[in-house]
Amino acid sequence: MELTLNKVNKHFSTKKAVNGISIRLNSGVYGLLGANGAGKTTLMRMICGILNPTSGTIQMNGQEIDRMGERYRDLLGYLPQDFGYYPDFSAEEFLWYVGSLKGLTLRASKGKARELLRTVALEEVARKKIRTFSGGMKQRLGIAQAMLNDPRVLVLDEPTAGLDPKERVRFRNLIADLARDKIVILSTHIVSDVEYIADQILVMKQGGLLMTGTVEQLTATIEGCVWSCHIPPREVEVWNARYCVSNLRHEGDRVELRIVSTDKPADQAAAVPPTLEDFYLYHFQDEPAVGIGEKK
Repeated sequence: MELTLNKVNKHFSTKKAVNGISIRLNSGVYGLLGANGAGKTTLMRMICGILNPTSGTIQMNGQEIDRMGERYRDLLGYLPQDFGYYPDFSAEEFLWYVGSLKGLTLRASKGKARELLRTVALEEVARKKIRTFSGGMKQRLGIAQAMLNDPRVLVLDEPTAGLDPKERVRFRNLIADLARDKIVILSTHIVSDVEYIADQILVMKQGGLLMTGTVEQLTATIEGCVWSCHIPPREVEVWNARYCVSNLRHEGDRVELRIVSTDKPADQAAAVPPTLEDFYLYHFQDEPAVGIGEKK
């Protein structure tokens, strides 16, 4: 199974939302990482066939997806940022409804709904109204609806935005378990979501593909660019203004700073191993503030 993007572009008037992306994806989890506005959602909508590229092609096993039509949609599961649901439906009723839209018989929908509600730990609330669900429960229901047709390509757009840490961990574990024989594309601006489960990370910036690789491969590119140093508390404001400070910790009468900088910030600074968050800050520190935390 192979999903191939060849020189894919998408322009909206004068804006280049996606710019010349070429990549081949096989089974595994791909984390699509980038700041808000990097083009992630536009790229995913093209992969799902919701938008057509301005130029370039997207192929599944050598066939262009727009020519495959229903055959491609039968292979696809999609969880958008804000998936639509009917608040007065129960969880099982909603899955039966989505199953009918995907061409499943009622009997097949009911069987698959039971299986998936158990998989996403919603079996005990299957008959409760969706409007009573927490954000994490709704997101898990979103995963269930995306999995109804047993897709080979699963596309998840910002699936953990707004979830608390416990729900995010549960969600990540669920995705890792579901992804064993599928192409899973997980878009996010929350670094930890991809750091733990992605086999490969695709880094997007300003519509283009900046870099691809494992966490280890990406962080290796900024070796020697992350520093630790200790300063008096009164100097923190000056250092914050001068450098990209990724972490700050008070230690008695000193403050330990973690700094992302190509140049050594001070003689007493010591180089430390970079993390994926450091990598993100190195490449996106000039982007809007939202990026390594929750979506605003």
